[in-house]
Formats: sequence, structure tokens, C-alpha cells
Amino acid sequence: MKKLLVAFAFLFSFLGQSQIVDIVKWKTKLIQKSNTEFELVMDAQIDFGWHLYALNTPDGGSQPLVFTFKNAGKDYELIGKTKQGNYQKEYSDVFEVEEYFFTNTAQFKQLIKVTNPNLKEIKVALEGQTCIDGRCVQEDDVLIFTLPTIKIEEKQVNTKQVDVKIEDKISTEAPIVKEVVVSAEDVDSLKEIVSEVIAAEEKDSVQSSHSQLIKTTNKHEKEDKKKDLWTIFILSFLGGFAALLTPCVFPMIPMTVSFFTKQSKNRAQGIRNAIVYGISIIIIYVGLGLIITAIFGIDSLNALSTNVWFNLIFFVILIIFAASFLGAFEIVLPNSLLNKIDRQADRGGIVGIFFMALALAVVSFSCTGPIVGSLLGESARQGGIGPIVGMFGFSFAIALPFMLFAMFPGWMNSLPKSGGWLNTIKVSLGFLELAFAFKFLSNADLVLQMHLLEREVFLAIWIAVFGTWAFYLLGKLTLPHDTPQNHISVGRLFMALLVSTFTIYLIPGLWGAPLKILSGYTPPMTYSESPDGVGFKNEVIIADFSKEKTTENVHKGPLGLMAFHDYEEGIAYAKKVNKPVLLDFTGHACANCRKMEENVWSDPAIFKILKNEIVLISLYGDDQRELPTEEIYISKISGNEVKTIGKKWREFQIERYNINSQPYYVVLDNEGKDLNEPVGYTPDIEEYKTWLEEGIANFKKQ
Repeated sequence: MKKLLVAFAFLFSFLGQSQIVDIVKWKTKLIQKSNTEFELVMDAQIDFGWHLYALNTPDGGSQPLVFTFKNAGKDYELIGKTKQGNYQKEYSDVFEVEEYFFTNTAQFKQLIKVTNPNLKEIKVALEGQTCIDGRCVQEDDVLIFTLPTIKIEEKQVNTKQVDVKIEDKISTEAPIVKEVVVSAEDVDSLKEIVSEVIAAEEKDSVQSSHSQLIKTTNKHEKEDKKKDLWTIFILSFLGGFAALLTPCVFPMIPMTVSFFTKQSKNRAQGIRNAIVYGISIIIIYVGLGLIITAIFGIDSLNALSTNVWFNLIFFVILIIFAASFLGAFEIVLPNSLLNKIDRQADRGGIVGIFFMALALAVVSFSCTGPIVGSLLGESARQGGIGPIVGMFGFSFAIALPFMLFAMFPGWMNSLPKSGGWLNTIKVSLGFLELAFAFKFLSNADLVLQMHLLEREVFLAIWIAVFGTWAFYLLGKLTLPHDTPQNHISVGRLFMALLVSTFTIYLIPGLWGAPLKILSGYTPPMTYSESPDGVGFKNEVIIADFSKEKTTENVHKGPLGLMAFHDYEEGIAYAKKVNKPVLLDFTGHACANCRKMEENVWSDPAIFKILKNEIVLISLYGDDQRELPTEEIYISKISGNEVKTIGKKWREFQIERYNINSQPYYVVLDNEGKDLNEPVGYTPDIEEYKTWLEEGIANFKKQ
């Protein structure tokens, strides 16, 4: 049954995506000008749309970039000022000053002269600010330049000479033995230099390993993003295919194809016009995705997933869309707009064909509008270019039949005739819209922690919606615009069986069944009237929380695990029991967080680790509760007041890790130091277990 349910769940679920705040990526290069003079080159790769502010941006605006050269004047001298590449200037309406900034790339150079021959590396600390659409992120980093070995000159002395052989540790090739002549009294000094060289090499090795870990993590994040974009594309394509099978679009296929074949002088021209028509459809819908992305910002869309107003507004919109699909009324655009577009379509040529495509979008809006609205809402929650990819998948599915049937007109004979089945599909989409609507309402309730739509209530609503849909498909009830039928088709019967199976699968969830297929889409088991289930308790995955409660501020977390919701309290308890910490950056409305907890943390091996070997600190980035007045402070990132608990933890995550994605996991010692590389969404159980064990092993080595 599970495989069958997966196929159905795939049709209406989007994978959540956490968004990484990694705005500027730095690369360093060392250019040797002479034996003691070097040029430090710092290249910045800036994410699209973001501004990195120049060294000399005027006061009163965004924070300028500042480089601090460690030990300058002691081990080396700065020659001149730091040089920067060409920057842009733009007047800021917010700060009412002209700001200087870089976009996409930036380069900075500093010439130095080394005065300490034992100097092995130069550290350059940077501090600045990147902004996009009023949202700013603090840039703090340390760049390290490794210097080549400084040549040790021979000393002329009258004392007894000794030969000392030094293995060159810095070479990456086979070891090279160098012979250096020094005085006997300098042997100890030389040994010290050798020790420093070896230590520097070992440090470089550690840094190289650290850099490799970061590259691997970034690679995984990029792969996850690609998978999510493919998911958006596929599901949007399915949404476009569903829109094709509605009463507003399906009858347009033969009419439009016939127009192109009859009006064109030859078959080749008809095919060409149909292709232009299809491309025009894609341009129109992708343009809509571009507008959404431009309005909200490419890196800000993900924040909508936990925004209460966004979720409430979309709940209302989807309820209206559902009512329209179910037959309560038609959603249409003004006739005056359609008349203007029709007049443009009569112009002929490529422009006329484009307006014909626009006319299709307007005429079919009552059927495609609700689907487009749902897709834009879900893809906007993914962040980035999700809306663009979503609209491309949707429009490609609609455009493809027009192009294919124009190329092969004979295929139209195989098309089913228009009829009542088109309205059945439209009504079915209405039931799906209704189910989606309550998911948005659930997100708002989770963020506000109002407990109005707990797990049992949510599941009861879904059972009612999908159960009613099953009865409709079986012909047990009719809605406006339905055609009376004496029997149902085989296809409709199979769909009714699939919906009925899914409805029955939901029912045990009322009594505490985990429903893992829907992890992240239903409220978590902890957000429930009966968190441990009704009448039974799963001892394998539910911790005995009552025995572990240590303070009044510890909470019952996922799976009944003991969890702290305050960083300082959790660290203090970890010191007391001498255990490492799992720092869990999460959110009440974070779908991937619930998937991790219900599918990965519930694994017996991982659950045992979380229960016995580690202290869990869960920090909710969307917690809307107000901070006490005395704890309110000014953000270093945005300059605004931090008034809520969630905002406090988001600031903490960004300042410490330059990331604002959830879930995000860090293993710390009980002093708050990282024990290994943090990870994000990691659905592979063995991979996550290995990562946890690595952090704990590093703690035990201390």
C-alpha cells in the first residue's frame, strides 16, 4: 500500500528547501614581487542581486567593507592603501546618501613588505555588509595567506661550524634535503624555526581539510537545490497537464490547431506558427514567475514559508479558488482586457500570434488561475528561482500539445471528445485546492502556536475532504455543472479507489500513527491533543520524558526527547552531565525539519544516540513570542530591534554560521565549540548517524 500512496502523495506535495545565506565567497592569491615584498589579492564572488559596499562608501549609509591586517607594523609593513576595483554608485532613498557598492564580483589588493623572516602566514580580518531589497547580512571572515619559506642567509662566524640537515616539510613533492651552515650556538634557534615550519605545515593541512569539508557541504547543498528545482518542474508540469484537461483549455486545442493549419499557406508555415504560439505561452507564464521573483527578491522568497500573513492570505485565496472549481462561481478577468487583447491578435505575424497566446491565458484564467496561484505559492516557499522554474514547467505542459498536434494533425482524431469528464477533473482539482488551503492555515497556526489546528483536527479535515472527493468520484453526489450519468468510467473508478485508499490511510493518524509518507505536511505528533497516541505508547521511539526532566525550562521535544529551547540553559546542563550538544536550528512550520524528526531521528540507532549520548537544544527561528523588555536589542545585521524569540535565534544562527536555513544541525562540546562540520537536511539515515558519531567521538577525545 505504501508504494501506491507514494504515487498519490507525489501529486500534491512539494519538498521544503532550506535557504543558505552564503552571500560572498572569497578567494585569495599571493603574488611575490621581490624577496620580501608580496601583493595580497582578495577576490569576492557576490550572489546575484546583492550589494557588497565599498571601502569608501560615504558615512550614513550601509556599512563599508573594512580590512584589518593582523600584526601589521610588527611582522610586516603595509605599502600604500588597499586598492579596490571599479564600483557602482547609487542614491539610497532609505539613508538619503549616495552609496558605493560592488555587484557580482569585487577585487581588493594590498602590497606588503615582510620584516620578520620567520613569518609564515598573514591573517586579514574583514567586516562589512551585503544588502538586497532592504535586507542586510553581516559579512565577517578571516582570510589567510601562507607565505613561502623565507631564505635563511649564511652567517659568517669564527666559532666552530656544525652541519645541520633539514627536511623541507613545505614541499608537496618528495622530501628535499637542504644543507645549511650555522654556528653551534644557533643550533637551538634553528631547531625552533624547523618546529615552526612543521607546525605551520600541519596547520595548513588542517585548514585544507576544513576547506574540503566546506566544499563537500556546499556541493551537497547545491545538489539538494537541483533536486528541489527538478521536483518543482515535474510537479508544475503535472499541474499544467491537469490544467489542459479542464473545460477552459481542452476544447481550445483542436480549435487553435485547426486555425493554424487552415490560415497558413503551407504545412511548414502552420508548424512554425504553432511553435511560435507555444513559445509565446511559455514566455507569458515564465514572465509571471520573473515578476514574482523580482517583487519578493531571489533570496527572500524562502522567508515566506514561516510568514503568518503569507500563509493566512494564501489560505483565503485557495478557499476562493476551491469554491470556483467546485462550481460556486467563475473567476474571470475583465471583458475589456480580453477585447483589447483580441484586437491585437488580429494584427497577424509574430506579434499577433503572441497576443493569441495571451488571449488563451486570459480566457482560460478561471481554470488555470487557481492552479497557477497554488504553484506560485508553493514554489515561492522554495525560494530562489522556484517560481520561474515552476512557471516554465506549467507553461511547457500547456504549450506542448498545441505544437505537437500542429505538427501531426492526424493525432487529433485520437483525442477524446469534450464532455462531462472535463468538469469531473475541474472539481477534483477543487478538492485538492481545499486540502492545500488547510496546509497554509496549519503553517500559520504552528508559527503562532495557537493550537487551533492540532494534528487530530487537521487530519479530520483532510479525511473529510478526501472522503467527500471519493464519494463524488463514485457518483454518490453531484455538483453544479456536472453532467448526469448512469455509470462511471473505469478511469474514474480507479481514481476513486486511489483517493479512498489515501483517506483510509489517514484515519489511524487520529490515534497516533506517524503517517511517515506525509512527514512535514501534517502537524507534528508533538503538536497534538494526545502526543503519545490514544490508548497506547510506542516505547521504541517515545522517550520516557518524565524521568529526564531536570528544570522547569526543559521541554518535551520531537519523539518525546528532552529538549532545551534556550541556548545558555542547554549548554549549562551539558556541562553538568558532561555530554556534547546537538544544536538544532528548526522551525514550527519547517517541513524538512519534521521529515528529519519523523523519518531519521525515529530510527532506533539514532534515537538511542539522541536520548542517551547528547543534549538536544532546539532553537525555533519562527517562534513569534515576545522577548522580555530587558532582552530586546538592536540587530547587528539589519539595525532593527529584535523583539521575538524566533528573531533572536535567527540572528544567532546568521551571526555565528552565516546561514539562515532550517533544519541546520551542529554538534558542540559543552563549552559551545563546534566538534565537526554542521549539516543541513540529511535524509540518509546512515550518513546522519555517521555524522553524529563523528561529533561525539571528537568530544570524547578532548
